[in-house]
Amino acid sequence: MSTVIGEILPLALGIAISPIPIIAAILMLLSPKARGTSIGFLLGWVLGVVVAVVVFTFVSSLLTPSDGDDSKPIAGTVKIVLGVVLLLLAVRQWRSQPARGTDPPLPKWMAAIDSMTAVRALLLGLALSALNPKNLLMSVAAGVAIGFGGLSFGESALVTAIFTIIAASTVGVPVIAYLIAADRMAAPLESLRQWLVEHNAAVMAVLLLVIGVVLIGKGIGSF
Repeated sequence: MSTVIGEILPLALGIAISPIPIIAAILMLLSPKARGTSIGFLLGWVLGVVVAVVVFTFVSSLLTPSDGDDSKPIAGTVKIVLGVVLLLLAVRQWRSQPARGTDPPLPKWMAAIDSMTAVRALLLGLALSALNPKNLLMSVAAGVAIGFGGLSFGESALVTAIFTIIAASTVGVPVIAYLIAADRMAAPLESLRQWLVEHNAAVMAVLLLVIGVVLIGKGIGSF
């Protein structure tokens, strides 16, 4: 189980450090309906991560017998393909950086956060965690690692829980901190939001590059 945990940790961090959902959560915390929308967004984010990983873990577990006991060519091939896709996304993300001195573009839906309801925030969190291409690739890779890891049901559930807690931590921590000390969180949240907006593309490019290389290495080692 420790080997599988080692494989899913960088993938969970890859989802956790994604700037866009963190920015969305911060904007909700600074909005008039902060409490309802932020909690809804966090619940949707957690649900999306869990559903995506469980689905791909189940699919991967069905393919495990064809890999044999030693080498795992199916798992290795999937990891290499996912790694290459992440490298391509890293290049695309790096090239998308705005010119110095200009404001980076942000999704149009962020402008509607002030009027967003808790239910819409939940659906947004679900979409960003389970359907966002970058996060989906990492969930696929995590599911492959868990499904091909030869774990029992209990071990798979524990590894999935660890993955989910780490992946949701960067959205969960600001929300929980706000609920505990709302008055003191406004200024730090605004500073963090501004930094993430300015460095979104660079952070994601480096993150995707590192995880892509790790996945390719893990894939090669599976043969």
